[in-house]
Amino acid sequence: MERIESVAPSTRPIPLSLILMVAFAVHLPLLLMKLPLQSYDANFHIFFASHYVHHWFDPWNAKWYAGFSQTTYPPLPQQWIALLSRILGLDMAYMAVQFAAILLLAVGVYRFSKLWVNERAASLAALASVFVGSESFLVYSAGQLSTTTAAPLYLNALPYLYEWVRHGKWRSFVKGTALFAAAAAAHHATLLFGSMFFAVPVLALVFLERNDGERTSTPSFVIRTVIISLVVGAAIAVVLLPFWIALIHNPVTQTPIPHPSRANYILSPEWGLNYFIIPWGALILVLPFIVIRGSAIVRLRPLLLGFWVAFLIGLGGTTPAGHLLLGRAYEVLTMERFAYWATLLALPFVGLLAAELIDRFRWRAIIGLSIGATLTCGLAVGWVSYHPADAATFKVDSVAAWLDRDGHDKYRYITLGFGNKVARLAILTDASSVDGEWNSGRTLPELNEHGAGSLSNSKYFAKAGLDALRAMLYHADHYGLKWVFVNDPYYDPLLSFAGWRRVDDLEDKTITVWSKEGAPPAVPLNSAQIPPRWQGLMWGTLPFGSSILAILVVLIPEKRWHRRGAVEPSTAAEDVAPGRLVI
Repeated sequence: MERIESVAPSTRPIPLSLILMVAFAVHLPLLLMKLPLQSYDANFHIFFASHYVHHWFDPWNAKWYAGFSQTTYPPLPQQWIALLSRILGLDMAYMAVQFAAILLLAVGVYRFSKLWVNERAASLAALASVFVGSESFLVYSAGQLSTTTAAPLYLNALPYLYEWVRHGKWRSFVKGTALFAAAAAAHHATLLFGSMFFAVPVLALVFLERNDGERTSTPSFVIRTVIISLVVGAAIAVVLLPFWIALIHNPVTQTPIPHPSRANYILSPEWGLNYFIIPWGALILVLPFIVIRGSAIVRLRPLLLGFWVAFLIGLGGTTPAGHLLLGRAYEVLTMERFAYWATLLALPFVGLLAAELIDRFRWRAIIGLSIGATLTCGLAVGWVSYHPADAATFKVDSVAAWLDRDGHDKYRYITLGFGNKVARLAILTDASSVDGEWNSGRTLPELNEHGAGSLSNSKYFAKAGLDALRAMLYHADHYGLKWVFVNDPYYDPLLSFAGWRRVDDLEDKTITVWSKEGAPPAVPLNSAQIPPRWQGLMWGTLPFGSSILAILVVLIPEKRWHRRGAVEPSTAAEDVAPGRLVI
């Protein structure tokens, strides 16, 4: 005879304060170690922020591409870095903004998940967000600060969208609009493409529930949806007006640049490991549950559909979904952001499964889930050590010092073999370059006519990269290009053949300096693309102001609400009463 003391599932959620403490324990030490500085794009964001430190109301940046406008990239995270750098310095300010985004993600996942599942499952989903591999991958390996900042803002806005369309609450309308505008100011792509995966399922949920409890008529649903769409669209148009103007006047027409996230992960397993296995981790085991439970419960079907579309696009060239759904944008965007969004959409299902497993298996489930979460997060964090995105020990201080003395900064320069240190060097020196790492900001024909990224990594783009480099060297006089800093002897024969001469060595002769005789001093270029002063004032005011407004309106008290239709976890033992004897 076996006695079951208690099998009744607990409905008590994990306190959000405890979840945030876990986020502190997991990510704060890693950020204090400045681990994200080894990622692909961290220095890029810090470079943009360094410009705002000195030129808050002037988005024209002369340091890359012989001059380009930073209105081509939404500025909110970089402006916050610039502001906080007055106290913390640029590097630690980057860590502070990234940490705030991590904390906001836990809150956003909790609030978004409550639309679909009960509070306990939502709290488990929020706890899982602290360990989700895609977040750690973007933070510590990819360095996509704008994506990891915009997504939490967007998730926090979606419950207000639900409340407005479902119940017509004007307070929710104001809060949602402010958060949507701030999310767009952080990253336009998250809002534009994320709407298909996140907002549409939420609206579909409202439509499915329109006759449950408090009724919502179909005309009311349509009118409220149209109103908030128009108002949010207008707010985003105004907040990012210089961005839209720059996009219209200088559309991205450059030759598509290949990116490994668009590879076929079956034919290229090394990229499948990097862009699928590492970001997903133990969530791969949850995929069958997501499909089965999502298709079986009507209320979860919109969420399943949004997840499934994001999941397929996130597989890059493994499926034709990306090509078919994104069109031309597929050649411009990188696919890891779609995998990230897919994992966020999966978290309500993860919370539901975790609640059911804990109810059924108790401590065995808790231990198993903890191990899976730890391994997922640890693998994504540690991956940067085995697959480094940047040369962590490579210093460019001596190069910056060389450029800033003896009038060397009167001429432009390029680097070869510097990897992701291109942006770090630009932060440290006053000299300007014809190269850079923001592909959408460049307008020079030598770069746009070839399907290659930065000149510094030319050899990795094969013929396209070397053709772009040869074209730039050939037109060196036009751009006042006199200096080439080389950290890879692969490029030495090319420079010698093009008529360049080696003139100096730096960093114990690991970096060589090459010069072009007779090159004229650099003169300002691309002046027709310089934004007028009124655009600079808007750029320095409205995006950052949208975040301040969002903070203020969100602090307005709101009545606590509970989702009546939220999906409850099921348990195989739910019919067994506490204390019942089982023989």
